[in-house]
Amino acid sequence: MNVSYEWLRAFVPFGQTPAGLRDLITAHIAPVDELASLRVDLAPIVVARVVEEAAHPDSDHLHVTKVDAGTGVLLDVVCGASNVTAGKMYPFAMTGVTIPTGLKIVKRRIRGAISDGMLCSPDELKLGRDHDGIMELDVDVAPGTPFLEALTVGDMRLVVDVGANRPDLLSHLGVAREIAALTGKPLRLPEIVGLAGELPPPQHDVRTAKAGPVAVSVAQDGLVRRFMGVVIRGVKVGPSPEWLVERLASVGARSINNVVDASNYVLHELGQPTHAFDLAKLGGQGINVRLAKSGERIVTLDGTERVLSGEMIVIADASRPQAVAGVMGGRDSEVTEATTDVFLEVANFDPTRVRAARRALGLSSDASYRFERGVDVDIAPTALGRLARLIMTLAGGQVDGTPVDLVYTAAPRRSISLRTARVAKLLGDPVPVEDIGRLLGSIGFERLPQSTAESTVLSIPSWRGDVTAEVDLIEEVARLRGYDSFPEEIRAFRPGSVPDDPQWLVSRRVRDALVGAGLFEAKPMPFVAGDDATHPRLTNPLAENEAHLRRDVLDTLARRAEYNLARLQNSVRLFEIGSVFEKRAGALPREELRVGVLVLGPREPAHFGDPKSPEFAEWLAYDEWDAKALAALTASAAHPGATVTLEPSTTPDVLWRVVVDGVARGIVRRVSLDAPVWASPAFGVELSLGPIDSAEVAPPGKSARRAPERVVKTITRYRPLPSMPPAEFDVALLVPDAVRAEAVEAVVRGAAGELLERLELFDLYTGDGVEPGYRSLAWRLTFRHPERTLRDKEIDGRRAKILSALADELNVRPRA
Repeated sequence: MNVSYEWLRAFVPFGQTPAGLRDLITAHIAPVDELASLRVDLAPIVVARVVEEAAHPDSDHLHVTKVDAGTGVLLDVVCGASNVTAGKMYPFAMTGVTIPTGLKIVKRRIRGAISDGMLCSPDELKLGRDHDGIMELDVDVAPGTPFLEALTVGDMRLVVDVGANRPDLLSHLGVAREIAALTGKPLRLPEIVGLAGELPPPQHDVRTAKAGPVAVSVAQDGLVRRFMGVVIRGVKVGPSPEWLVERLASVGARSINNVVDASNYVLHELGQPTHAFDLAKLGGQGINVRLAKSGERIVTLDGTERVLSGEMIVIADASRPQAVAGVMGGRDSEVTEATTDVFLEVANFDPTRVRAARRALGLSSDASYRFERGVDVDIAPTALGRLARLIMTLAGGQVDGTPVDLVYTAAPRRSISLRTARVAKLLGDPVPVEDIGRLLGSIGFERLPQSTAESTVLSIPSWRGDVTAEVDLIEEVARLRGYDSFPEEIRAFRPGSVPDDPQWLVSRRVRDALVGAGLFEAKPMPFVAGDDATHPRLTNPLAENEAHLRRDVLDTLARRAEYNLARLQNSVRLFEIGSVFEKRAGALPREELRVGVLVLGPREPAHFGDPKSPEFAEWLAYDEWDAKALAALTASAAHPGATVTLEPSTTPDVLWRVVVDGVARGIVRRVSLDAPVWASPAFGVELSLGPIDSAEVAPPGKSARRAPERVVKTITRYRPLPSMPPAEFDVALLVPDAVRAEAVEAVVRGAAGELLERLELFDLYTGDGVEPGYRSLAWRLTFRHPERTLRDKEIDGRRAKILSALADELNVRPRA
């Protein structure tokens, strides 16, 4: 949704800058994807400072200046304006730039003096009619700053990402309503100078009425929610005034003529699509809303002939369709320069029918986009009056007869009760009932007399069809108050009575067991480079080299292992709990939950005391027996209390079959990798977790009863990932044989302070150079400050403090 900054200010007199308004809308209403200046022609212009100024030696009206434009070199510029002053800031166009008037700036000699660029006047920038003086700027920016960054010039366009559930935001009125609520400023329709007088009240009827000479009818129920119309005679179609052209351009719409532009203006202002028919082109001077006849044809405004089906709604005259309802008008009744009388239509169509017609015709428009999401049925009278008055103001003419209002019957506004206790429960923070009423009242929710101190009963405005339950109102309270106003810490909550899904419980047990065994969980996508014969193929894959769904988890983990080996990482301990898919003819693939484990390299981190021989390294690496143990651990965690056996397999590369209570559940196998020669063998485990059902078996005629789950309360603490660089140093210490390493670590931690992030013992040495009764132990210390980079003096000071404490408390000293 394109929104104009200046158009919004015509609705609400807010004080926010464009950037401030963008942040306000993003924080409380909807994300703003882009904030763009509509004066892109000013993008090459920069702000420059005149450093020196003197009269031209060969002219009585020219000045020679030296200009700092942020290039690092002062530029010689000749200026003809009398108001140029040293020390002041001005807009500046460098050599090679084309200014808004179309003039390209070139380096040239003027009466013997070089001019390398141009100081610009308002007229040259199309910011006013003053061309006698340079535009002096009162800004505090560095020379070279883009002009559009230094000043808010012209209108700005905000591109708001409106969700499908908020069609009320598909208009300036909808966005302005929210801004008024957030800023506390009044909301009003923008004033249009000389706007024509009000329309006479419409005549209401169910199916048929006359708007002047035009008989308007709706053929049957369910075709339209509301249909309004009025005839205006004596219009003069022509160009629109400059203000209207600029308004439409600010949202990306082009000007056509004053009548069509008025219709588009109302669309973007109020969110209500409208349409103007050339009255002289309507056969029989009548309008009928009906279903199309199968095979009927219409040439729409885009010039394309379209074949209609019997499910589509059309607005027709006595002989043929003149518009596809809610989608687009027809070319046969288009308003042109020859038009003198128009019939204005403002209607509200069913979103489902509009969507079906739009998809069947392959035709999208601003009108269909709004009707598909839902247009406020109560805005129609305002839109009709606004459109008719605007056309009479711009194109002349007068109303013929009385406007009509068909089908619509006013319905009582829906109401929802909102409990203050529920608000506090969901948001984690109590919100006073007065604040609830104030926040929701600011966007049109009305507090009803049935309200009490414990609950507030609110009527729902017609434009908020997305609000259907109490939780929707709570979400409104949260966003209006501001999500950043709620506490960040995780609050305690009451566990629900609904038991956890059995398969989730199995996954949690398996995950805990494997993490406890020192493995890392991977979360890759389940896409592989398979073949159509054996793997299910995706209709719309993310990438053609991974266009199939996988058949086993180990295939995915093998690619992760190869990624590590390609980066010289030989130690891989990965597992994944994820879905695999079995292809089925004529049906969707069968999905199954599995756990996969892949290990290669050393089974535990290297220790400084380990032997350095190749034989020991080979002994330390994972082998098939380790894989067998992991398989038994995984199966026991997935099926607690079951009998788990691993049976040798005769299948190539499969070492064992995992059998649980007599049923084969998985395998242990060697994993073939595209690996370098130095890589260790890889082994994998894959086990089916399957559909686990924790319900008790019920006798015939009785329902099953779930066994109660034991509720375990856990406390999870989070901390942000570090963003500052670490500071590391190593220290080798002579430690008496009677002093334990853990005692040294305790003293180091106590002296190092809260900035010590990691303390790692990495070397033990005895022998030459170490006196009897001592051993050399080396630690690596890592310090990190959460908000800044540590200075060398801070690290040196902590090192000295640590060594002093070790000497005093344990008689430990640094090794020379």
